[in-house]
Amino acid sequence: MEDCIFCKIIAGEMESEILYEDEEVIAFKDIEPQAPIHFLIVPKKHIPTLLDIEEGDNELIGHIHQVANQLARQEGIAEDGFRIVSNCNEAGGQIVDHIHYHLLGGRNLQWPPG
Repeated sequence: MEDCIFCKIIAGEMESEILYEDEEVIAFKDIEPQAPIHFLIVPKKHIPTLLDIEEGDNELIGHIHQVANQLARQEGIAEDGFRIVSNCNEAGGQIVDHIHYHLLGGRNLQWPPG
């Protein structure tokens, strides 16, 4: 976990444009945005993949979604719509081995995503 980029952001060892932070999660702008509004919501607890979520994490995962709703409203995209994406493992597009949720909006998003 010492080489996890998200753990370094959480610990304040790396700079990031933080939009939200509480005792359980942090949200910051994506460094390679794929939409006009694109940020990541990351639990402070290091959980490598979606497959590693345990029953005791259910409240944390629900909290992440509540934070997503709050930030979508704050960013002015709640009414028009937005997308939340979480990738799992290499073939699923996961690059950082720490679960995170992309929140994208500010334009019409296409389906399938690619």
